[in-house]
Amino acid sequence: MLFGKKALLTTALLGVVVFVSTTSMQQTQQQAEEHQFKNLKVLPKNISEHQLHDVMEEWNAALGVRCGFCHARNEDTKKMDWALDTKPEKSMARQMYRMTADINKKYFKAGKDSIGRVMELNVNCNTCHRGVAHLEVKPAHTPRPEGARQQPQTPAPQAAPAQ
Repeated sequence: MLFGKKALLTTALLGVVVFVSTTSMQQTQQQAEEHQFKNLKVLPKNISEHQLHDVMEEWNAALGVRCGFCHARNEDTKKMDWALDTKPEKSMARQMYRMTADINKKYFKAGKDSIGRVMELNVNCNTCHRGVAHLEVKPAHTPRPEGARQQPQTPAPQAAPAQ
């Protein structure tokens, strides 16, 4: 009789352990699904929350902006909706990311990091932006008015050395 009670108790405890571990695994899977990011077009799909946050902070610092510069708020929920593509700045950020990745790959032979992003070796957002969101394009020199000709510069005559 004692053996039967021990077997019953052991089976019951084993059942509780299996139930708890199964429930825990389901919760972990649900949390993982909730943390899968939607609408990633240039960043790897398997990027971790920490890695994504680091990338966004780098971009914020390089452009001197906050999240709302590229991301839009959902007016129904009154919360930021990271997946929305309503702001043109988000599309531009993607284009610029592709451009810097291409430059680093082509000219600096950059490899890929552990999650598949092209590593930034020499060119990144800060290379040009330096904390400014919208760059002002300035010509390298002041163009001359049309029709104006530049006069050749003749050196001033030098006096002959005294003897």
